[in-house]
Amino acid sequence: MSRLEGKVALVTGAARGQGRAHAVTLAREGAEIVAVDLDRQIDTVPYDTAREQDLQQTVAEVEALDRRIVARTADVRSSEQLAAVVEEGLATFGHIDALVANAGVFSQAPLWEMDEQTWDDVVDVNLKGAWRTMKAVVPHMIERRTGSIVLTSSVNGFRGNPGAAHYAASKHGVLGLMRSAALELGPHRVRVNAVCPGLIDTPMTNWPGLYDRMAGHPGGDRADFERAALHYGILGGVGALPPEVIADAAAWLASDGAWAVTGQAIVVDAGHLELPGFNPAPLQP
Repeated sequence: MSRLEGKVALVTGAARGQGRAHAVTLAREGAEIVAVDLDRQIDTVPYDTAREQDLQQTVAEVEALDRRIVARTADVRSSEQLAAVVEEGLATFGHIDALVANAGVFSQAPLWEMDEQTWDDVVDVNLKGAWRTMKAVVPHMIERRTGSIVLTSSVNGFRGNPGAAHYAASKHGVLGLMRSAALELGPHRVRVNAVCPGLIDTPMTNWPGLYDRMAGHPGGDRADFERAALHYGILGGVGALPPEVIADAAAWLASDGAWAVTGQAIVVDAGHLELPGFNPAPLQP
């Protein structure tokens, strides 16, 4: 029997990248899926955000595994939209056993040049969106006295990110939210953990501005990204990680095999955090 047989999992940001990997991996492990993503561009995000056709591709991949899925466009910046999706998921499946609050966005600018909308969009999706999603599903888990919540943080939940202070702040915040929620929900037998990815190969990391950053100069390309990615871990020959490795960790956390694990930040980064890092702006002699 698959380790999530009979369970239902809600996944946000499920249209592509890490979110799609979560939905498909959880389905492969036996879970039915409630999938959420938005269907429009966030203006301050410098790469294309998800669209309905991306979400429908997730639906097709889940259904190919002979699992059921409820997929709806919704914005994690809207409590009303999230509540409606949870209500539909409960009406369809009767229960929601696991939440993977994965929705997230990235942008970059020096903090003193960043406008407030850019800051707000990243924090509103990455941190407040995780809280809103938990708020929508937690009362049901408390009522049933069971549940597993997995929040997506990052290695930037432990380290600063020069040029993306808002992103690092949001991911540090996710860990604070996770630890606080684990304390609050533990007495109700609801577990709360976080996965902390390193450099993952998704649409969030494949766009010209990020290529330039990886190359160290304007005009960077995919080859520069792949070459630089080899320096982001300590495992020989391993560059940007596939999103499925994060999904494998989340699936374990959602399973009964992790029944005694709560309040933990599970790092999946090929050893990135063990590296001494780099100085982005060394003083000149």
